[in-house]
Amino acid sequence: MTFSVLGRDPVTGELGVGVASCVLAVGRAVPWAKAGVGVVVTQSQTRRGYGPHALAGLEAGVPADQVLRTLLRRDAGASGRQVAVLAADGVVAVHTGEGCLDTSGDRYGDGWSVQGNLLRSPAVLDAMADAYVHSSLPLAERLLTALEAGEAVGGDLRGRQSAALLVVGGRRLAEPWDAVAVDLRVDHALEPLAQLRQLLSLQRAYEDGDSAMLADAAPDSTRAVHAALDAARRGDLEGARAALAELRRKPEWEEWLRSGAVAGRFPNLTRLLD
Repeated sequence: MTFSVLGRDPVTGELGVGVASCVLAVGRAVPWAKAGVGVVVTQSQTRRGYGPHALAGLEAGVPADQVLRTLLRRDAGASGRQVAVLAADGVVAVHTGEGCLDTSGDRYGDGWSVQGNLLRSPAVLDAMADAYVHSSLPLAERLLTALEAGEAVGGDLRGRQSAALLVVGGRRLAEPWDAVAVDLRVDHALEPLAQLRQLLSLQRAYEDGDSAMLADAAPDSTRAVHAALDAARRGDLEGARAALAELRRKPEWEEWLRSGAVAGRFPNLTRLLD
C-alpha cells in the first residue's frame, strides 16, 4: 500500500529515504534513519519495531542481510511484511513477503533500493529505479525525483494521501540528531508529492538565503523581512526602506531587527534601520 526509495550518496555519504502512500501520515511509521548507520523502511503490514531494531543491529556492526534475516526469523507475520535496509557502506537487503498485496516487488543495486506494494503495475518500480539511477541531483532531490517518477506511472493503486522525506549525514555522531539534513512530511493532501517538493524547495531557500524566493513563498508574517533583504541585496535601497517601513509598524519586529543587526545577521539592512 506504499512505495518507497532508499539511497546513499556515494560522494557525501548521506543516507536517505522517501516514501509515498494512500494512508494518513506515512512518515510516522515507515521511514527510519540514523546518521552514519543506515536507513530502513517497514511497509505493507508495517511493524514499527523493524526500524529501531534494524538500526541497532547496523550500529552494532551486523551486516544488513543478517539484520534483516534476524528480524524476519523472529516475526510470525513476516510473510506480510515489506522491509528494506540500507547500511552506511551502501549494502542493501530487501524483503517482499509472499503475503504482500499485488502488485508488489522491489528493485535494488549498490547503494539504493525501491520497493512497493498494492501498486498500479510493476512499471512503478521500474520508473523509480530508472529515475534514481540516472539522477545526479543531491540525495534529497534524487529521492523525491524517484517518487515522482513512480507516481507518474500509477503509484499506489488506491491513490495518494501522504509522503515523507528523511535524509541524514553519513558520519556517526555522538548526537546523531544533529545530522538530520532533511525531515519533511506531508500527512494529508490531495497532491502530497507536489507539496513535498514545495517544502523541499522552501527548505533550500532558507538554507541558501534565497531572499527573492522567500519574499514570495515565506509565511505572510515574515515576507516583508525577506523582501527587505532581497531589495537590499539588489541595491534597491528605496525598496528595502519601504519593506522595512511595513515591517516596523509592529513594535516586536523593530526589536527583532535591531537585535539581528547588532548580531551582524543583516549587514545589508543595518544602515537603513536609523
